[in-house]
Amino acid sequence: MKITPTHLKGAFLIEPKVFGDTRGYFFESYSKKELEQSIGQCNEFVQDNRSYSTYGTMRGLHFQKPPHAQAKIVTVLYGRVLDVAVDIRKGSPTFGQHIAVELTEENKLQLYIPRGCAHGFVVLSETAEFFYKCDNFYEPSSEGGILFNDSQLHIDWKIPQDKLIISEKDTKWKPLIELS
Repeated sequence: MKITPTHLKGAFLIEPKVFGDTRGYFFESYSKKELEQSIGQCNEFVQDNRSYSTYGTMRGLHFQKPPHAQAKIVTVLYGRVLDVAVDIRKGSPTFGQHIAVELTEENKLQLYIPRGCAHGFVVLSETAEFFYKCDNFYEPSSEGGILFNDSQLHIDWKIPQDKLIISEKDTKWKPLIELS
C-alpha cells in the first residue's frame, strides 16, 4: 500500500498494491497499521456507507460540524467518479483549497479526507457505487454544506452544470465565505 500526502493538509492518496492473475485480483483495502506508519495516526472507523448513483449525480459538498466532524476514506467499487475535498478549517494553511481525484474501479485509488473538510463527488460513468469509511457517526443536527459551484473554489466538476443531477438541498448551501 502506497500512501502519499496531497497538497491539502492532512489528506492522503492511498494506492493499494494489487495482486492479479488469471483468477482475478486481491488487495488489502484498509490497514490500520499502514495508516499509522504513514500519517502518524489512525482513526477508529465506526461507520461504513455505500451509495449507488447514475451519470451526472452530484453529492456534496457535505461536512459534519464538530463535535461530530468525520474523517473519511473513500473509494469506488464500481464505475468512475470525480471525488472532491475542500479544506474548511479556519487557520489551516490550505483553507479554501480543494483536491479533486478521479477514483475508479480500475485504479482502485482511495482518498483519506481529514476532519474539517467538506466532501463531494460527481459520477462520470453510466453508474457508480461509492464506498466510504467514517470515523464518527452521522448526526443530522451537525450536517453542513458548501455550494458545489462556489465561484471562489474553482472546482472543475468535469460535467456541464446543466447535466448535473443535484438534490434540492445541495443547491441551497451557501458559499464557503459565508460559513460562520
